[in-house]
Amino acid sequence: MTIIIASSIKDGVEWAFSNAPVPYEQALAKMKERVEKIRHEAARELVWLLEHPPILTAGTSAQPGDLLERARFPIFQTGRGGKYTYHGPGQRVIYVMLDLKKRGPDIRKFVHDLEEWVIRALAQFNVRGERRKDRIGIWVDRRNGKEDKVAALGIRIRKWVSFHGIAINVEPNLTHFNSIRPCGIDATQFGITSLVDLGLPVTMDDLDVALMETFSETFK
Repeated sequence: MTIIIASSIKDGVEWAFSNAPVPYEQALAKMKERVEKIRHEAARELVWLLEHPPILTAGTSAQPGDLLERARFPIFQTGRGGKYTYHGPGQRVIYVMLDLKKRGPDIRKFVHDLEEWVIRALAQFNVRGERRKDRIGIWVDRRNGKEDKVAALGIRIRKWVSFHGIAINVEPNLTHFNSIRPCGIDATQFGITSLVDLGLPVTMDDLDVALMETFSETFK
């Protein structure tokens, strides 16, 4: 099965695209293989844009109480940081495999840059994404006393090469998030949103263009 159907090189980084949902196990194997090649300077850094079938992934901080419907979707344990996250069609997953030895071995700065990248990409659609000190991810103010999460982050670093990355909600089925307490957030205070839920007819292609345009602004 061919899981990457197109790629291009921009500013020395390879950008790969998949046009159908990629099974999680295959994506993880591909990431691990590429990380090893990047470590040994046998391949370029890679940003991979894809979707997954409906699944749940559990990060290193996942708590049993955050899993509300165990049988609804397949669950995968993963070595990335964070708690439970839902992935599915309509959500742009961005796996980021960068060599932090060359870009600067500073994990805190790298996470900040990932957040900044998402914020800048969302700004292309007049969406004000914001960080929160006590919550992971990128948030939007719904102006009714409630905040919704529009993007999730979860990374892993192996020998200073990053993998896993970001998930931005374009037009997923938001009811699928009801199977978990996403990233441990309290549903009475915080929700999950998407670009389409915010009233923006944004496509995956639109978001991909924005991500490519803002990447070099952030990762210099």
